[in-house]
Amino acid sequence: MPGITWADGYDPLSRASGTYPGTQTARYSLRTLADRGLVDRGAVNQMLIASGLADFHWRVVWADEGATSDADINTRVSNVDGYVIFIHGWTGTNEIWEDLPGLIVTRNPHLVALVADHNGFGGTPFTNPMPDFEHCSPIGAMRAIERWLDVLKLRREPGERHFRTINFVGHSMGGAALFFLNETRFGLGEQTRTAIAPALLLRDEAHRAFYTTLGLGIGLVGRLRALDVIDHALAPTVLEVLTDGATDYVRDEHGHVYEATPKSVTARTFAAMGVITEYPQAHSWQSMQVILGHRDRLVGLIPMLDLLQELDFGVDQVRVVMGTHYLFSLGTSMQKWHTQNRVLVVEDILKQHAAALKRQKTG
Repeated sequence: MPGITWADGYDPLSRASGTYPGTQTARYSLRTLADRGLVDRGAVNQMLIASGLADFHWRVVWADEGATSDADINTRVSNVDGYVIFIHGWTGTNEIWEDLPGLIVTRNPHLVALVADHNGFGGTPFTNPMPDFEHCSPIGAMRAIERWLDVLKLRREPGERHFRTINFVGHSMGGAALFFLNETRFGLGEQTRTAIAPALLLRDEAHRAFYTTLGLGIGLVGRLRALDVIDHALAPTVLEVLTDGATDYVRDEHGHVYEATPKSVTARTFAAMGVITEYPQAHSWQSMQVILGHRDRLVGLIPMLDLLQELDFGVDQVRVVMGTHYLFSLGTSMQKWHTQNRVLVVEDILKQHAAALKRQKTG
């Protein structure tokens, strides 16, 4: 693989040891990389315009007992067997994943994690405070991620001798986005997908109505500031349901993002999960798995299982665990089961990666 040229263009204040022992991390801005000539400025502008975004931010996490020097960081990020792309959900940022990226890259140091802010939240804001549904829906989120990976040149190019797998991990709205990946752009074994508690509500009319109605309610608050009292009552209720089972850190992050994000963006993104009209088609879904929590109040378990059956998922591609919407986060609620779930999630991602890489090498 040609060496990555953008990896040393991180925010100089962001280089640090990761939150998980034995890891390093750095943060990046797409516009900053373009300004420094480390990625193609024209490609960046096209990606941001097509996605309705003002910028795109992410952090990179890699295994390293010491501190990788600037002279070595491009090589460290380039010479790998693959990447793990983390895609968060509604009102989230890259922080909601906590130690999960670090756990994965320490278990397999030949992987590097890219943990994105996306879809109008955190460091990736929309240019328009009233974004089009096509930009803020799970489908729009997936298209933005695909364009971002193209700018960074992470996908294996046809004829390239270095084998490399892109492993997508999405939660909630980010998990729903994975159903809309353009698989035709990947060869055999070049991608895997793990959708955790995906908010794909195509056959769940009750939850679709909830998302749409609540999104309209948040939007009304955003337009009529005299109704701030409604917002103060609404936000805790929504965030309590969303972060059920999560740590205080994750709860606080969602609360901060909810307050910092324009209400029109929050509303349209929430409502967009209830008005998806593009349906994925049934097929083999090779190298994709779905993990669901039995007490998830945001994703109906039975309607989701019915949808997966309709889409022709195999029994071995679906895992139901004891847990909530944040089935991998170790909050005080259901901590015993969520601790076990986190181990299963890490193992599933690594097994999928190993199997996909083997298929790629053996043809």
